Amino acid sequence: MIRANVEAYLERFSAGVGLDRAAVTVQGAVYRATTLAHFPRLAATLDAVAEAAGVEVELIYAINARSELLYGTVACGAPGDPPAGEGECTSLGVLGSHTVNGHTIIGQNWDWHPEQRPYTLLLITRDERGHEIAALTEAGMLAKAGLNSRGVGVCVNLLGSDRDGRPGGVPYHVLLRSVLEADSLSWSLRNAIRSPRSASINLMIGAAAQDGPGEVIDLELVPGDSAWLHPQDGLLVHANHFEAPLPIYDTIKDWGGSSLFRSARMRRLLADRIAEGKGRIDGPGIVEALCDHQSAPISICRHVDERDAVLDRSETIWTVVMDLEDRSIQLIAGPPCTGGEGQTFRPFS
Repeated sequence: MIRANVEAYLERFSAGVGLDRAAVTVQGAVYRATTLAHFPRLAATLDAVAEAAGVEVELIYAINARSELLYGTVACGAPGDPPAGEGECTSLGVLGSHTVNGHTIIGQNWDWHPEQRPYTLLLITRDERGHEIAALTEAGMLAKAGLNSRGVGVCVNLLGSDRDGRPGGVPYHVLLRSVLEADSLSWSLRNAIRSPRSASINLMIGAAAQDGPGEVIDLELVPGDSAWLHPQDGLLVHANHFEAPLPIYDTIKDWGGSSLFRSARMRRLLADRIAEGKGRIDGPGIVEALCDHQSAPISICRHVDERDAVLDRSETIWTVVMDLEDRSIQLIAGPPCTGGEGQTFRPFS
């Protein structure tokens, strides 16, 4: 799967942004150096993955930096150029004060190229310290959305700013993994904010209840700066544009699209379901909101729009809902409107 995923991305890098294998290898070497400098344990992991899969080590780092290579580094021309696609993912967090079982819940629709679905998997690991991580990801990548055995979870949204393309950042998926490597909310925030970045990224981070209720926070991260958002009325929602007053130019202004309404609409949908549930919502109510089709096919529940260029086509390839106190992850394949209840895993039991 790893070798096949690398080959699929080499084709995507070449056709989408004009990077041939040699150029991808050069970029991978750059991202290997930054990963080794800032997260040596994760660099050791990726080096071992490359060796075990029989793949050039630079190519493993390149696919872990696929967002940078496709959307905003040297491959895309000048920093701030609009990405080829229309953005990906709608994420959410609900505090335990507003859930039926009193648990902290985070989740998202993962919108991505449907051709990549065969290379996705739930990666479950236990390290030498006994720390366990379950992450939905693509073969050869360290993490996407996921949670760990300490009750820390993360969801992710693509962002774009005029700062993208700065050298010296760690790859997107290394940064995501660093959040899940943390044993507390404080350390997840430290790992994320202290990491140098070459591209903008949004992280919805939650932590299970310990001494008191659980917590959710949203980080908007750009090269050289960061901002954060807190729940309002128990809810926190994000799409693919900036909502905090960072001193940047948001490239959503160059290409528009569904992100401009998705986060506000999801917030209303969840609030309505909470009101209907007398102040609380459950997992099925969250999934129901993630099935919304306003402006279909480019909606919260996203389907392929045949009017898009082939390389720009996207749909919800997975829906993820994580109960952080329960340490469970519900996965629904494809657009959630077609996937039923999916499967719920308790990977650390």
